[in-house]
Amino acid sequence: MRKRPPLPELARRYLSKEPHALDPEERNVLQSFEARRPISRDAADIEEAEATVGDRLADRVAAVGGSWGFIIAFMAVLFGWMLLNSGILTHWGHPFDAYPYIFLNLMLSMLAAIQAPIIMMSQNRASDRDRIAASHDYEVNLRAELEIMRLHEKIDLLLARLDRTEVEA
Repeated sequence: MRKRPPLPELARRYLSKEPHALDPEERNVLQSFEARRPISRDAADIEEAEATVGDRLADRVAAVGGSWGFIIAFMAVLFGWMLLNSGILTHWGHPFDAYPYIFLNLMLSMLAAIQAPIIMMSQNRASDRDRIAASHDYEVNLRAELEIMRLHEKIDLLLARLDRTEVEA
């Protein structure tokens, strides 16, 4: 059985690069290529393993804050607040936040001030997930390309042997 070429030879042969010039993804691909082990892994699992409690909380807040259920419930609370302060409690002369609803505006401003950065954290996490997935896709595509090149070499070698056999016969 033929000995597998070492990493520097693989880097020069397939990527036309010196080993020190390889990107981390290329080095990872060549190492898995050399060891003949799979490179595929789930990008979501990689990202989830690195997530902190704050990251998971930000994702939950963004998921809830961006849902129709939240929007409908929030509209119901706002409508109820206005109905309670403009209709029911005004009738008895005891509204706690009469029109123009200054306390309600304060609460909405505080909610927006807290919710917006949390949603932005979740969006940053989503872009990190996309970046990890893109890097992983690049590794898998590069590995597939290298395997195809290896198969081409083997087929060329077999065809050359077949040609020699036909000439000798």
